[in-house]
Amino acid sequence: MVRIELVKSLNGRLKEQIATAAALGLRKIGDVTVQPSNPQTQGKIKKIIHLIKVTEE
Repeated sequence: MVRIELVKSLNGRLKEQIATAAALGLRKIGDVTVQPSNPQTQGKIKKIIHLIKVTEE
């Protein structure tokens, strides 16, 4: 499992990046979600790594 926290704003980002954050359950700064560590989640993380903080659980 990985813990994902949104640390930077989604304002002014590409629609694709906003959609990826929403798919992970992140809408505003400080939102945290726990997701399974699988290839699908890792791909989403890779797309918005500059906006989030990821920790292993």
